[in-house]
Amino acid sequence: MSSTPRRDLQVKICGITNPYDARVCSEAGADALGFNFFPASSRGLDPENALPWIRDLGPAVLRVAVVVNPDGDLLAKLREAACFDWIQFHGDETPEFCAASGFKTWVKAIRVMDKDVLEKALEFETPELLLDAWHANAYGGTGKRLDWDLVREFVARNPDRKFLLAGGLTAHNVRQAVRIVRPHGVDVASGVELAPGKKEEYLVREFVRIAKMA
Repeated sequence: MSSTPRRDLQVKICGITNPYDARVCSEAGADALGFNFFPASSRGLDPENALPWIRDLGPAVLRVAVVVNPDGDLLAKLREAACFDWIQFHGDETPEFCAASGFKTWVKAIRVMDKDVLEKALEFETPELLLDAWHANAYGGTGKRLDWDLVREFVARNPDRKFLLAGGLTAHNVRQAVRIVRPHGVDVASGVELAPGKKEEYLVREFVRIAKMA
């Protein structure tokens, strides 16, 4: 068992709500930051207020716009901002909707309830799929843990896809999760927070360090 960091494992920290937390996560070694534009989320951002400071962050890390069933106006604002490397669809969007969104690079989040949901995820024409825990009343960020055994075989059977593992990850369990599922990357929000949208520097640094040593 090697103690050498896995340089290839990507770490995305989602639910960034302010420039300070963005810098903390970037300096800790995160590869990507997620900015939530779902108004009903406790980490939701107003585009008018958030886009200027997100743009000022520069290209140090990948910037991902996270949306849930977005309308055309929001998609247009995010495209015109020209400061996002990816857009992440985290709602009930169809494959056709995602493909026609106007974004060249996108990731689809799948709330995994059962094996049938996983198989339908392959209908999305993107190499990037994010596997999150199912919740009947929320679109992610709940802290609920995904069933790793449920997704392990699916990930292994689809080596042409890049899977991001989300759902209840923390510094205490991310090593085990990575070793079981073997994803391309991991995604965390509540697992590095003191409160929704308020990142804790120690938790961020520990999560990134342990994930990359997995």
